[in-house]
Amino acid sequence: MSTNDNSKKISHKSLNPEDWVDNYGDALYAYALRRVREPDLAEEMVQETFLAALHTRESFRGQSSEKTWLVGILKHKILDHFRKSSREWPLRYSASHENSVEDVFDQNGNWIDGPSKWPFDPSKSLEQKEFLKTFYQCLSKLPPRLAQVFILRELDGLGGKEICDLMSISPNNLWVMLYRARMHLRNQLELIWLDKTEKERKKSHGKLSTIPQLSDAS
Repeated sequence: MSTNDNSKKISHKSLNPEDWVDNYGDALYAYALRRVREPDLAEEMVQETFLAALHTRESFRGQSSEKTWLVGILKHKILDHFRKSSREWPLRYSASHENSVEDVFDQNGNWIDGPSKWPFDPSKSLEQKEFLKTFYQCLSKLPPRLAQVFILRELDGLGGKEICDLMSISPNNLWVMLYRARMHLRNQLELIWLDKTEKERKKSHGKLSTIPQLSDAS
């Protein structure tokens, strides 16, 4: 018993709250902004995260890094925000956007307009900073509720049942919303990213074609 208490004291005393803003402020803000998409709200959530961490710092046992622990607190703040906003969302959105399954699936449950293959590898492109910048720009253009569902599923890795409970939607609505979010992102990426990379490829090709030929004469 005494060993566990000592371990707990050592762990939480290793925290450095005075350095949190400098060390983790920007990363936490970026994490929040990508999910709530409102600068003021993201900043408010980061501040609430630091306050919550101060009040609960004695529960820190050192089983994760200081940053991971803070991100975990922030994530719960964001989930609470999503839960609250889902209760306040206008019913007209649900009626017109979430329940229209017939325009997405046929009678056999197959996609009416399924996604086609991309001419590049998304997993490799995600490693590129420019692609990530473009991706988050496209994500910011999603309707808020679609963005929340996509973020919970694809960025935070929540399961379908957990998302349905959190957002107060049915499994059927969830998959339709995810489909719409993915198709919207896909269309935006094709317009912005593929067009951009094609222009850069042509520009690079043009530069190569204008390089003067070296003379064979000595």
